[in-house]
Amino acid sequence: MFHKEGFTIIIVSFILAAGIALGANYFIEPLFWQKALQIVVLIGLVLVLQFFRNPKRATSQNENHLIAPVDGKVVVIEEVFEKEYFKDQRLQVSIFMSPINVHVTRYAMSGKIAFSKYHPGKYLVAWHPKASEENERTTVVMENDSFGKVLYRQIAGALARRIVNYAKEGDVIVQGADAGFIKFGSRVDLFLPVGTPLNIQLNQKVKGGIDVIAHRK
Repeated sequence: MFHKEGFTIIIVSFILAAGIALGANYFIEPLFWQKALQIVVLIGLVLVLQFFRNPKRATSQNENHLIAPVDGKVVVIEEVFEKEYFKDQRLQVSIFMSPINVHVTRYAMSGKIAFSKYHPGKYLVAWHPKASEENERTTVVMENDSFGKVLYRQIAGALARRIVNYAKEGDVIVQGADAGFIKFGSRVDLFLPVGTPLNIQLNQKVKGGIDVIAHRK
């Protein structure tokens, strides 16, 4: 199953791959280079399909749990000053997505969308210290009775050229549901209330919609 945001790219990739592969039979010699080109094209097509995959996830909805919004590796756990929305100290958890990870963003909890804003910006590598403030990104604040307000930020990386965000202010959201997609990109930051008990550790790999990031106090 593939994400709808990748349909156009997948179709174009199929057409290009088929055209190049067939054209190689007529215009490329010797046979070694013909087959080498076809293999490279096939690998490229597989990478595109792999990037836009959207596996079904059976989320165990629990109002006392905050689940991982994306697949990836936990690269930051620290207290920081969040200056866009909260303007106070928050516990930041950052998840980095490599090109081989699923890039679907899922809602970490059920509740309502209190804030949603898109920011154009740069395309620094996702682990750059200033990526959270200077890269293309979206800022979304979710709210419910269990965790209060929790902010998540989709951040584009060096390869990303489009962030898709479905969250709109006032929307009622369901934990584990599709919240967006980062095309060829690469990091999501969560900002939680200071003191929130965590269920993850630095460098741990997590699966979006499945693994529990934090639990209610």
